[in-house]
Amino acid sequence: MALFVTCLVDGLVPRVGAATVAVLERLGLDVAVPRRQTCCGQLHVNSGYPDQALALVRNHVAAFADAEAVVVASGSCVAAIRHQHVELARAAGDEGLAAEAAAVAARTYELSEFLVDVRGVLDVGAWFPHRVTLHQACHALRLLRTGDRARRLLDRVEGIELVDLPDADSCCGFGGTFALKNAAVSAAMLADKLRAVDATGATVVTAGDASCLTHLGGGLSRAAARARTVHLAEILAATRDRPWAPPGAPPHPRRRP
Repeated sequence: MALFVTCLVDGLVPRVGAATVAVLERLGLDVAVPRRQTCCGQLHVNSGYPDQALALVRNHVAAFADAEAVVVASGSCVAAIRHQHVELARAAGDEGLAAEAAAVAARTYELSEFLVDVRGVLDVGAWFPHRVTLHQACHALRLLRTGDRARRLLDRVEGIELVDLPDADSCCGFGGTFALKNAAVSAAMLADKLRAVDATGATVVTAGDASCLTHLGGGLSRAAARARTVHLAEILAATRDRPWAPPGAPPHPRRRP
């Protein structure tokens, strides 16, 4: 199987990619990371640049053509691959590319979807002794319809205290270019979400999208809030033997049996 890292993870939070690999390898899977991969083109489509996006679709199809399955720690990128790639190819009159894109899309899964629906796994052996609340990313809920998968996985994490987030299905206000084009509205939506997080008393906010967590993390940092953001993959990767540590903290020594 193959890992699509995503450009945001690669550029801002590479630890999420490493955590995803750790979880998959713990389940006995061989994970390849094709070097040819780049951006899925979602940003280009949403900004009105279909020609540039089409070039990225061609590259993506070529990069993952031979993969038995493609796992992505981002619901928004999976949504783009499933719902935009074929449309772009057909709009360009390239039915061959459309067929290839459809084949790759059919083998592409968001991480929690892959674990629960494809592998039939709920308990991945994780240990995360923290008070956690879950933000449901819009793309996972509304396009992929995988809303409960992350919750089901978190329910099986040892040591976790999982608390419900008020209005968990409300958008955090990021929405890719939406946060740039509609900054005031985005900031107001973020403020609502931060108040909801504060009400839970959680020390950790998690989600399946690094983009949402980047937006939330910026707001939490500016507010000097007690909570911090941790991607779902990082929680699932943490174990008693190799517990999670905040970025920048010295690594925990490996526990001996």
